[in-house]
Amino acid sequence: MSCSKIFSDNFPELTYEIIKLLRNDFSTLHSCILVNRFWCRLATPILWENPFSFRDNYKYFEIYSQYLNDDLKTGLKKDKIIKNSLPSNTLLFNYYGFLKHMDIYEIVMSVIRWIRNTKGLSLTVSDYKRISDICISLFKIFIENEIHLHTLELEYNSQYSKIYEIIFELILQNQNFIHNIKNLKLCIKYNDRNPNTLIKDSTLQIIKSHQNLKKILFGDNNLNLYKSLFLSEDFNCSNTLSTIIFYRIDLRSLSFKIFERLNVLESVHIVNCSFFDSNFIQQIINLTKPFKLKTLFMTMAILQIKPIHLLLQKSGCYIENLAYGGESFRYDLSLKQQLSEIILKYCKNIKYLKFTELENQDPYQVFKLIENIKQYLNYLSINILEVRQSSGIISSSSMILQNLGHVLPSKLEYLSLILDIKESDFKVFLENSRDIFINKLLIMQMGRYDILHYTKEFIMKEKRVKYLAIKGIYKKDLYSFKDEVNEFKLHNIRVQDICKLQSSEYPYNLMKIVD
Repeated sequence: MSCSKIFSDNFPELTYEIIKLLRNDFSTLHSCILVNRFWCRLATPILWENPFSFRDNYKYFEIYSQYLNDDLKTGLKKDKIIKNSLPSNTLLFNYYGFLKHMDIYEIVMSVIRWIRNTKGLSLTVSDYKRISDICISLFKIFIENEIHLHTLELEYNSQYSKIYEIIFELILQNQNFIHNIKNLKLCIKYNDRNPNTLIKDSTLQIIKSHQNLKKILFGDNNLNLYKSLFLSEDFNCSNTLSTIIFYRIDLRSLSFKIFERLNVLESVHIVNCSFFDSNFIQQIINLTKPFKLKTLFMTMAILQIKPIHLLLQKSGCYIENLAYGGESFRYDLSLKQQLSEIILKYCKNIKYLKFTELENQDPYQVFKLIENIKQYLNYLSINILEVRQSSGIISSSSMILQNLGHVLPSKLEYLSLILDIKESDFKVFLENSRDIFINKLLIMQMGRYDILHYTKEFIMKEKRVKYLAIKGIYKKDLYSFKDEVNEFKLHNIRVQDICKLQSSEYPYNLMKIVD
């Protein structure tokens, strides 16, 4: 009896639970719908929950375009952007009804990429007018058909302000559309020096009208936009808001009265913020409620270690995402040493660890930290900024590669290495990590040596990686060599553009997937 027959007849719930685990794997989900009708009925809704997240695939637009009005479809067919048009009532599923996650920014950018990719030319003024019409038309379709969203992301981009203004207005005119969603993610980079009053007012109205706000991001200059609302009597999310993210903001403008008002706050995330100093940290220490700091990215100037010590003593047990490095850490060896010791002592639950542009970092401090958290570690990124060493002195990159394989956990979701890689060191690393499976491996070769042959010998043939990206300063991205890409594909390894695989490295993108 075939495996699919067993699953479909006896274990439908089990089959569905397995397919749900493939939610972010477009290729495998697509294969599932080809197994049989039962699998197709299970996989299709999951495949269409968040179709705009699959950036390299535009096939779903051929389906969505069937719901557009006749004038738009005629123009798209005339320009050969869509080749055929079937009546929407002949489609097998009500595809737009499966949408659960709507990211306005991704919808706009997906339409732009779709038109640009299909035409293969620079976009004209009329193209941008059509893009605007398509985005607004799609959004009206979603609203009119009362789709049941779980998550709505409003990430404002001033370049397409007119589209956003219309979409925000539609949301306010149809507030039932967002009233009961589980997650409202607001990523509005509001500029006080060049304000868009309509966007500002619309954002505040959306927050006020929403009863279940769970997560909010303060990015760049938008903290002042929300601060008055959070402290006002109109703010109605004190018992629902569980996650706050501070991304590249001036922490001097933060009022700690906000934290005292939030009753179910479960995680705070601080990413590359300025004025992360003793004054700010002392206010955290003075809070009467626990300060559940889940993310701390320290790449701005750190002048004193004592405040950091006090902060990690209070909140280090909560930290799951940690990054440090950059300008303030390059030359102060004492600061590096003290910080490493404090992290070792108080931060035991790290899942995401990133060393950023560390120069002359003591690799053994890196190994001790990895060894200390390997039970939970799932994402690791190491970026060593090398200085030229005297003859006979082993570089930090060499020491990392020669020893890293011994301390890694047996499985990693993501490993990024930005190092000056010598062939012999790379071979040692691959030999020492034979028993380690890495779902996504990114390598940025900062040196001059070719490491592809060892990659094939130890990674491709042993199938230890699922997604791979390699790039060197003087070499092209491996993804640009189609023959190599196809060779890896024969071994079930998907070579990806390094920027795509690296996207989870950037704090802003990381924060969009923080629980």
